[in-house]
Amino acid sequence: MPENDVLQGLNPKQVEAVRYMGGPLLILAGAGSGKTTVLTRRVAYLISQGVPPGSILAITFTNKAAKELKTRIEAFLGERASGVWAMTFHSACARILRAELPGLGRSGRFTIMDSDDQVKLMRKVLKELDLSDKQYPPSGVLKAISRAKDNLMGPREYAKRAVTFYETKVHQAYELYQRKLRELDGMDFDDLIMETVMMFRSNPQVLAKYQRKFAHILVDEYQDTNRAQYELTKLLAAAHRNIAVVGDDDQSIYTFRGADISNILEFEDDYPECRVVKLEQNYRSTQVILDGAFHVVSNNIRRKDKRLWTVQEGGAPITLYAAQSGEDEARFVAGEIDNLASQVPLSSIAILYRTNAQSRIYEDALRNRGIPYSVLSGRRFYDRKHIKDAACYLRLVVNPRDVVAFERIVNEPARGLGPAAVRKIVGHAAVSGIDLVQALSSAKDIKGLTGPQKREAEKLGNTISGIALKALEQPAHIMLKDVLEMTGYLPYLEAQGTTELERIDDLRELIVSARVFAEAGGTTQEFVELLALVSDQDTYDETKDACVMGTLHSAKGLEFDVVFLVGMEEGLLPHIRSMDDEYQLEEERRLLYVGMTRAKRLLYLTFSWSREMSMGLGRSTVSRFISEIPRELLDVKTWED
Repeated sequence: MPENDVLQGLNPKQVEAVRYMGGPLLILAGAGSGKTTVLTRRVAYLISQGVPPGSILAITFTNKAAKELKTRIEAFLGERASGVWAMTFHSACARILRAELPGLGRSGRFTIMDSDDQVKLMRKVLKELDLSDKQYPPSGVLKAISRAKDNLMGPREYAKRAVTFYETKVHQAYELYQRKLRELDGMDFDDLIMETVMMFRSNPQVLAKYQRKFAHILVDEYQDTNRAQYELTKLLAAAHRNIAVVGDDDQSIYTFRGADISNILEFEDDYPECRVVKLEQNYRSTQVILDGAFHVVSNNIRRKDKRLWTVQEGGAPITLYAAQSGEDEARFVAGEIDNLASQVPLSSIAILYRTNAQSRIYEDALRNRGIPYSVLSGRRFYDRKHIKDAACYLRLVVNPRDVVAFERIVNEPARGLGPAAVRKIVGHAAVSGIDLVQALSSAKDIKGLTGPQKREAEKLGNTISGIALKALEQPAHIMLKDVLEMTGYLPYLEAQGTTELERIDDLRELIVSARVFAEAGGTTQEFVELLALVSDQDTYDETKDACVMGTLHSAKGLEFDVVFLVGMEEGLLPHIRSMDDEYQLEEERRLLYVGMTRAKRLLYLTFSWSREMSMGLGRSTVSRFISEIPRELLDVKTWED
């Protein structure tokens, strides 16, 4: 393919990034600067210069990104592109391990365990170690093990760093978990990368083989790499040093998944001879939006110097709306969307927030106006499993004969009351002419239940009946709070630590909803009916043009004509768990930067001076990040306008 065809339509900096052949290359690709185009054209350019396709390794983070890269390369090169290794870290490592392990005395026919397989295996591990899965939730233990593997720490290395009693138990679980994986000839996702790195380290001849094979390495989203991924690419590039990484430190927002921003910030320390190319021309947003985003993120100390610009001069100012209350903020957003619906497709309008729990109030406002919506990377608030569980607990308090609600929550959290036990309890209620809660309370009379099952059933029945006795005296939010705490549902989630924080936030938001409903004069029975109505999906058509809702994390990589960034308050953005840590505060600022640069034409920032909380109305403080945006870029509106 002629060089001119490969370079056609590229700006000067993109051309520089595509053509550079002199060793290490750091491409700092700002939001909307065409990084996928550059990656694609660079692969095509290498092949046009005589580089064999099979000697190119292009690594992405997701299968979707890998597929897009392959499709674009094939559009340029046709069959010549088939030899390129364009794939995810995990796919590349699985392919290498399957090819090399047999020669090292191990099977290459291992099974890759998915998340459900991992949880099932961990339950067996915990049972064998006589550890309660309530004190040591499988998902929490697996997360700790995953973080260890991200940092290339096997069970032995983890043991050296284990300080707390919990960590010593995690070490025991880690050791047994790995042993069982070997017995099953299995690997989890984290093993794929860690095992490849360990194999390369201990087998120089195998490493040398792949160093020779991959003459050119390209890594997408380099700011999101963890320690294991960093070591893998560094080992592969050590001989020829033809490594090109593409990323944006200003969009590094996945520390909680193990991403290490220092990998991109210190790339020049690893490769002092590297060329740095900055892609600063933006093809997405107006200059006003780009300037606002820059003034926010430029307050971070740990960042590369760069500033996005566009040929689109000016643009509408950023709307800043100061609401009187959370409900007022949601009504304003829904009203603006209603007005905009005649100008742009609903699917090009997004409401973005810091945590999933914030979605409820905006969902309610959209539904009240009849505006269809969809949720990014997750279920709508009232469709989430834990919200449905909570609703069913409340349903059973109100109606102890509700068999659907009973069957949903009787073993949530796990009480040893499986399907067979449930059938016996339901059968006993039918034969005895009593309701299901009474059947639970009289479980000692049910034949076929074990001693522990009888005790758990009686405990649950007595708890629910005790709460039901107060039904006429207590409002919905108090009953909901009591039932979630006294049945062990909330304590179970809290025991799992950071892995379940979002679910806990969701349930607290549901309690807020119940309190607002009760203060407006609604009864518990009416609140239960409301939950049933809003979670009914029969009237929702997913094929309709719909407004998009999602967290800031879920929106990365997307773009919309109009973006509403809501809840711009201290404690929400920046999040309360990040406010006392300098590094985490910088990540919160990057998260806002990502959100702002999703907008193409119009950007709204909204906050409320007061917000409903689980125990009452609370005073809010506007986010510190708002003061970092120059006043001349803002069009300030309030509820009084």
